[in-house]
Parts: sequence; C-alpha cells; structure tokens
Amino acid sequence: MSDESAAAQKLVLIVDDDESIVDLMEHVVRKEGFRTERATDGKEALSKAQALKPDLILLDFLLPGMDGHAVVRALRESGSGHIPVVAVTGQHLDQERQEALRREPAVKDFLQKPLRIASLVQAVRKALGVKTGA
Repeated sequence: MSDESAAAQKLVLIVDDDESIVDLMEHVVRKEGFRTERATDGKEALSKAQALKPDLILLDFLLPGMDGHAVVRALRESGSGHIPVVAVTGQHLDQERQEALRREPAVKDFLQKPLRIASLVQAVRKALGVKTGA
C-alpha cells in the first residue's frame, strides 16, 4: 500500500474549542491526505473517540469543562487508551508538566500554540507511522 493510500485510510480527530485553530489543523491534516473529524470539547471528544475509533487525536489540553488530561484519563479507563494523542496547548509547559505528559502512554507528542505547520505535519505523520513526503 502506498503512503498516500495509507494516509487516506487514517482518521484524525481534532479537538479544540477555538474554531479557527480547528479550521487550521483540519486544513493541514486534510492537505496531508488524512480524513478528519472535529470536536469542540472534552465530552464530545470522548464520545467521538469511542464511536469512531480514530487513528489519532489532536487534543487541546485547555478545554472548557473536561480538559485534555481528563480526556486522556477517560480514554484509558474506557479501553480506548491505545489511541495515540498529540497534545496541543497554548499554555507554557514547564519541565515538570512536560515530563508528566511524556509519562502518559497515549500521548505521543505535544505542540505549543501558536502552531507551526511543519511541526504539526511532522507530529501527525510520526504518530500515525506514515513517512513524510519528499
């Protein structure tokens, strides 16, 4: 199977309460050939993750109500903890928080806002095990 057809089979769930951020991430992820679904809060993310079984979740950690940490915990407790997560945050992460994120088995990477397109593409492709295009 070519990298392009492998990419087309992958579903990325994008979770952020800022619609402009979701639009940006969705545009970039689709341009890379992946399918996308959106959620705007933690409860919706959890529900869609369990129903759709995405291949990756791009998860804002500063969500209203159920934050990203709670979503990751709920995924693990519900048996969906195998879904890789790329944490996205606008908050500065000190060394201690970075280490806490790295200890979460599902969290494969984290990105700081404002997002850099190249970093987003690299994190998505790495988490999905799809080679970067030349």
